[in-house]
Amino acid sequence: MKRTFDVCMAALGLILTAPLLALISVLIKLDSQGPVIFRQVRVGQGFRPFAIQKFRTMAVNVPGACLPLTVGQDPRITRIGQILRKFKLDELPQLFNVLVGDMSFVGPRPEVPRYVERSRSEFFEVLTVRPGITDLASLKYIDEAALLAYSSNPEEEYQFKVLPEKLRLAKLYIRHMSLRFDLAIVLQTLLHIARLPVVVFTLPELKSTVEPPVTSPWTSLSCFIMRWRKPIIVVLDVILIILANYFAFVLRYDGSIPEGEIQIFEQTVFALVAIRGVAFALFGLNEGLWRYTSIWDLQNIIGGVLTSTVVFYGWVHWVMDIYSYPRSIFAIDAILLVGLLAGVRLSSRVLRDRPIFQKKRKVFIVGAGDAGERVVREMKTRPVFNCQPIGFVDENVGLLNQRIHGVRVLGTVQDLPKLVEGLKPEVVVVAVPNAAPEFLRDLVIKLEPYNISIKTLPAKEELLADQSTVSQIRNVSIPDLLSRAPVDLDNEATRQMVRDKCVLITGAGGSIGSELARQITLFEPKVLLLYERHENSLYNIHKELDDRRLAFPIVPLIGDVTDAQRLCAVLEQYKPQILFHAAAHKHVPLVEMNPLEAVKNNCIGTRVTAEAASLYGVEQFVHISTDKAVNPSSVMGATKRVAELIIQDIARTSRTRFLLVRFGNVLGSSGSVLLRFQEQIRAGGPVTVTHPEIRRYFMLIPEAVQLVLQAATIGEQGHIYILDMGEQIKVLDIARSLIRLSGLNPGKDIPIRFVGLRPGEKLYEELVGEGETAVRSSLEKILQIRTISQLDFEEFREKLSALEAASYRDEASVLIERLKEIVPMFQTCASSDVESSTVSAGSL
Repeated sequence: MKRTFDVCMAALGLILTAPLLALISVLIKLDSQGPVIFRQVRVGQGFRPFAIQKFRTMAVNVPGACLPLTVGQDPRITRIGQILRKFKLDELPQLFNVLVGDMSFVGPRPEVPRYVERSRSEFFEVLTVRPGITDLASLKYIDEAALLAYSSNPEEEYQFKVLPEKLRLAKLYIRHMSLRFDLAIVLQTLLHIARLPVVVFTLPELKSTVEPPVTSPWTSLSCFIMRWRKPIIVVLDVILIILANYFAFVLRYDGSIPEGEIQIFEQTVFALVAIRGVAFALFGLNEGLWRYTSIWDLQNIIGGVLTSTVVFYGWVHWVMDIYSYPRSIFAIDAILLVGLLAGVRLSSRVLRDRPIFQKKRKVFIVGAGDAGERVVREMKTRPVFNCQPIGFVDENVGLLNQRIHGVRVLGTVQDLPKLVEGLKPEVVVVAVPNAAPEFLRDLVIKLEPYNISIKTLPAKEELLADQSTVSQIRNVSIPDLLSRAPVDLDNEATRQMVRDKCVLITGAGGSIGSELARQITLFEPKVLLLYERHENSLYNIHKELDDRRLAFPIVPLIGDVTDAQRLCAVLEQYKPQILFHAAAHKHVPLVEMNPLEAVKNNCIGTRVTAEAASLYGVEQFVHISTDKAVNPSSVMGATKRVAELIIQDIARTSRTRFLLVRFGNVLGSSGSVLLRFQEQIRAGGPVTVTHPEIRRYFMLIPEAVQLVLQAATIGEQGHIYILDMGEQIKVLDIARSLIRLSGLNPGKDIPIRFVGLRPGEKLYEELVGEGETAVRSSLEKILQIRTISQLDFEEFREKLSALEAASYRDEASVLIERLKEIVPMFQTCASSDVESSTVSAGSL
């Protein structure tokens, strides 16, 4: 089709321009010596050289004749050559190149061999098609010589800046080329040459739409029109008023107006113009910008026409006493005038919003409800989004084959893979606010084989009513795929607990501690104490909060929870009323290799902190634990279970209210699996998963902190609280989803490798341990753990002393045995039977 178009148009062009070609040839011969046609070797399709033909625009045998580039006002250019170059008439002989098959009307501009050889690899894709007379680069660099004139080194400017951009635009053309696109580029080129500021095509990959020429003779005309736009509109409206009234008579009398009726027309038309002119002024019809014409303008047009028609009717009958004026003329005239006024105004918007070629992203909408309707409406009425909705899917089978704004409901979500295969959309938008995580996970898995972007709307409470729905669409993220919604925080209860209190956070530089600090600042404490032994982490969170210019002091304190003297000094000086204990070693593999330090920090540090809090009269003590403390298989889990028992022991006799909070893996925290997967994806893989069946509970950092704050408001002395986290999620599913949401295919672009369970790791986590039961608390989604069998705390303290002694003596093997005595459920895991393997595209 493209070659047929080229041959036909080239032949037609040569026939039509034959007189012009002859005239230009004569003028060139008269202007300077030398041949009429200039020939130069260029590189064509498949790296085949050919001779490009142009009208000669330079004098021959003059100094600088061999310069490779034409820059600025080149003295070699002849008088006729300047005119030919300005209007691109020197390119007309290339119609012969098109006719013989060396070139096409539209295609990448051919380069000379020396530039091609320097960047041969970059030209492989470009030279898969015929070069053209014009292309996207020709539009951008329509006056290339003037552009290069501003450079101190034109050759270097062309080779390292202009040429790479030309190649980018050439590749962009190849990806989108079609006959319609070619026609749009040809028309845009002609408009550029004529200096007409009209854009006829857009591409989302371009930094902006193809810009019209800056300097144009039409600019002055445009400025004149804008300056005198109101008088021009008034004159045009007057003409339309007269035309509408005249054609109303023509239609009323079937094209033959009687002599008497012509006299009536002549007697009344000036009154009609005056009445309509006043009405139009009152309705503001001469004030609106036509390129933004909308329903509001149509309402004003109808209002102005109807009002003036009623007044004119009264004027004709009661002032002019012309009772023979046909009543039907009033109706026909009004209808015609509304159509003419609206048509003239809408034409500006239609021409502006409907370019000849506009490459849009094909979008599939999941959800044919109110949100889906709003998304489609905005995509169809706002070209700036460059989106073309091509279909809906919805779970309601009753909507099948129904249309919303012309877009059909093509099936259910189960049909989506088949529809994607056939229609090949580039984006799938989930227009279901508050979509269930299970639904999103299933959708991601269904679309895994396809290279398609998956986006969603924010939750209903996050949707801004005064903003465009489409502008709020975002990529589906891993938190969207979690198995339950975040807990809603009772802000008022938390504010009453924290306001005007001194709050201390241990481990304040960690993921949980720092988020605790951020959220607590929202509730106006009297003082916030940040206790942390790592100075860099402490500096970062203190600086972040200090930059907010809060009304209360933020005090950074360097200290270790195992340092009783330092901790007591802080408690005595500041007398905190609430203490959140977030300091802990929590990296399972590292703790497994360093059990002595784990006991010191997680067990001894917890005991020292809790005893100091009880001694110095802290009102509330919230200890942060983990689901790994339940039937632990790792040293980290066992030490955290011992810490829970320490808190429960001290709580029995203390006036301080102690409580504990357990939660699962925190996404995005330091060392979390999510960050590790992201690093591996950025590195090109492989993504390492320990076991294909390993499952975990997952929480967001803000969600975990909300649970901590909830527990602080409702917690009872010595009790453990957990979040109702639904079902555990396979880590493999998280890995696959993260790869997919990064725009890559699991197993194909990024391999997944199973490396076997690490020391201390188990296949699944538990929230309730042996001898425990979970019951509902006073708050939704928060469970309270109750102990069925009572622990002998006297015996526990003796075993704890033995554990601490083994830690101080650096007896690692003895320490493990002491841990097992305190936590009988603690069993170290053997190595996994799963051998290291890599997931292929087929196995996924």
